[in-house]
Formats: sequence, structure tokens, C-alpha cells
Amino acid sequence: MFHFPMRWRRNLNPQSIGRQRLLWPDNAFDAIYAVSDVHGCADELADAQRRIVDDARAHLGPKLLVFLGDYVDRGPASSKVLDMLAAKPPVGFMQVALSGNHDDEFARMFRKPSIIADWLDFAGTETLASYGIDVAHVIKTKGVRGLQVLVAELVPEEHIAMIEMMPVSLQMGKLLFVHAGIKPGVDMSKQTDMDLMWIREPFLSEGPRRPLFVIHGHTPVLQPTFGPQRVAIDTAATATGHLTVLKIAEASFNFI
Repeated sequence: MFHFPMRWRRNLNPQSIGRQRLLWPDNAFDAIYAVSDVHGCADELADAQRRIVDDARAHLGPKLLVFLGDYVDRGPASSKVLDMLAAKPPVGFMQVALSGNHDDEFARMFRKPSIIADWLDFAGTETLASYGIDVAHVIKTKGVRGLQVLVAELVPEEHIAMIEMMPVSLQMGKLLFVHAGIKPGVDMSKQTDMDLMWIREPFLSEGPRRPLFVIHGHTPVLQPTFGPQRVAIDTAATATGHLTVLKIAEASFNFI
């Protein structure tokens, strides 16, 4: 059911650590809600937000909403999803949006338009369509250079700047929120951004092999799936029409 495009990878320095890694105290929130891999599904995101707000009425203290990355590509409304992320969170909530690999590559393409053809082999056609750009028509009539010009004109700088400011991880006590996972057994200080946004194996089979429990997306599953010291919550919204919401409260994990 699911296809993992692996050919396109950023050519990173293996020591690259560029994005912020948030380290917050444990037990700072009455409830934490996590959502992953929105992938341009704005209607599904709005539905998930409604479920979260409704559920959160039972918690009077501070709440946290964590997005685990991949807001663009695949679905029809990447631009709208980024607008929604830029809006103020619901009353009583703090909000953190982490970067996924698709977001990171979108921002990189915007800053380095010469790679746009390769980026489109990885993803992007639906993302550009959400900004009013018909990729096939533009390339046919104006060429790749014309497409580069339109991207610079129609994609808001604010969207790219927001993506570039996104942290790559959030750790609260033994809970680690991250897009893809981590290299098993490796200290967080030695994990690269690419590890945290791209890894699948051996993380999926082995878990973190650190004193952590990892909440992640990136690898789509038919339903929320617990593995060794981890839970995967990317339930492929573009295929299923449903965004999973993980709720952590009173030391228990539930899905709403």
C-alpha cells in the first residue's frame, strides 16, 4: 500500500546538525497531543484540531500540541496547511511544529532553485499546485527556468522562513518527539538532522536503544503501531483520509 521514495536524499555532511533540538522539562503539561505527516491534507488537519480542542476541555492545565513534520507534498493543500501552522494555537495550548524531510527539501529547493528538476522526481508537484503552479504546463510552455521564476514569485517567503526555523526534535524527560526516529544506541548529540528526519531501519526494528521513548511519523502504518520503545503515528492521511492524534496524559497513551 505504501511506497517509500529513497533515491532522492540530500547530500549532507554526515556531521550536519543545523536545526534546533528542544529540551523541555518533564511534566510541564496536563496533556500532550501529537500529529504527524499532514502532507497537504488541510481538511483532515482541521478535523484533527477540532478533536483535540474537544478532548482538551477535560484538562484545565496547560496543553501542548506537537506536529511531527511533513506538512507538504502528496495532498492537495500544502500552502493552506502551512498557513494553518502559522496561525495562533488554540487557547490554552502551546504548539511546536517539527521539521520533516519533505519540509526540509521544499525549503532547500526554494533556496537553491537549480535542483528543482531533481526535487520534482522526489515530490513537489502537488505542493506547487497548491500555490497555483501547474508544473507540467509551465515546463511545457516556459521550461524549467520559467518554473523557477514562478516558484520564487508565488511561494511566500514567510512559508519558507517558518520551515527553516522549525526544530528537528523535542525531548521532555524520556519522551522524544521527532519526525523519523534516531540511530539506535547513539547519543542525541551525535545524531545528525538527516538521521532524525530520514531514518527507517535499523530504528524501526531496534528502537532507540537509549533510555527514551520515541514518538514519530515518517514511516506510514495502517494504524498507530507500537514498536520497541517507540510508537509510529503516520497513518497515511492522503491514502486513508484520517490523521491520527496521539494523546499523552497521566502517563497513558490514547488515540482520539
